[in-house]
Amino acid sequence: MLIGLTLGRYFAMRFVRTVLGVFLTVFALVYTLDFVELLRRAGDAEGATTGLMAQLSLYRTPAVAEGVLPFAVLFGSMAALLQLSRKLELVVARAAGISAWQFLQPGIFVALALGAFTVGVYNPLSAVLKQRSTEIEAKIFARSTKASSGKDLWIRQKSLDGQAIIRAETAIEGTTTLAGVSVFTFDEAGIFVSQIEAARASLHVGYWELSEARVLAPGVPPESYGSYLIASTLEPGQVRQRFTPPESVPFWQLPETIARSERAGLDATRYRLQYDVLWARPILFVAMVLVAATVSLRFFRFGGVGKLVLGGVAAGFALYVARQVMEGLGASGIVAPPVAAWFPAVVGSLLGTLTLLYQEDG
Repeated sequence: MLIGLTLGRYFAMRFVRTVLGVFLTVFALVYTLDFVELLRRAGDAEGATTGLMAQLSLYRTPAVAEGVLPFAVLFGSMAALLQLSRKLELVVARAAGISAWQFLQPGIFVALALGAFTVGVYNPLSAVLKQRSTEIEAKIFARSTKASSGKDLWIRQKSLDGQAIIRAETAIEGTTTLAGVSVFTFDEAGIFVSQIEAARASLHVGYWELSEARVLAPGVPPESYGSYLIASTLEPGQVRQRFTPPESVPFWQLPETIARSERAGLDATRYRLQYDVLWARPILFVAMVLVAATVSLRFFRFGGVGKLVLGGVAAGFALYVARQVMEGLGASGIVAPPVAAWFPAVVGSLLGTLTLLYQEDG
């Protein structure tokens, strides 16, 4: 039996307000911390103004905050149900003959709607902003000594000219462009030939194009070039996939990315897993609502609410750990990506439903 339209709208708005309140609070906290960290990194970097750092942090924050969406649904649902219980609104609803399953319908509907919105709108937007942020970081921090994070990117290649080791400070996601590049070239016998420093390097079919390059060779004066080419046997698709994590690919582009990777003979498991994880997100949000309901429907006058809330936090953390473990197994190929993606959402929903069946009488 469905809940009444007016009461359902009222409960749904309570869920929306609390979930969005939790998420926006976390979003603001992440933005503030990231902004302060960027100001620290900026130092004497050329062009790193406070306004640009604020813009860069705004581009980076949505992708980071996306990871806390399930917890925002969990804690927001707990807050909404506890508020309804504290104000005795749930008591009145029960007295009117409305069961727990009926007044949870608005929360489940909100979870499904938020899940669909975050998959279809929020995820593509955060992925695009994340790519924009890497471009800005590459321009500002690639040549800054204070920007080194200890996570340099390394590529080793062999071509007709010999061997080369390429080190880059960062990669612009979704492209074949590296920034802050150092190339160490060797002849066929493995003897060092030269070191090339460049602001950027873009991989094309058959060669690397280095911009603003400076060539250093033993016994030869340094030479500067606006553009410098190095032969390569690497495929652009290989480099693009290696330096583009699945989280940086918008949801609507994932099928094309998977197909392109498979046509190139590359492993697309990570992208398939990300695609299935996003499809399972609405059900995961529903699981969070059901978990929240198992620990938030107790009347305040009965006491013990604090312990139940801690139990809800523990249950959410356990679900998060299970999700991370399954995604790790899926990414390594031990478990099929659909199983790894849907297991936490389905099992969490079933366990929440089972607990409520034991707790509720109708």
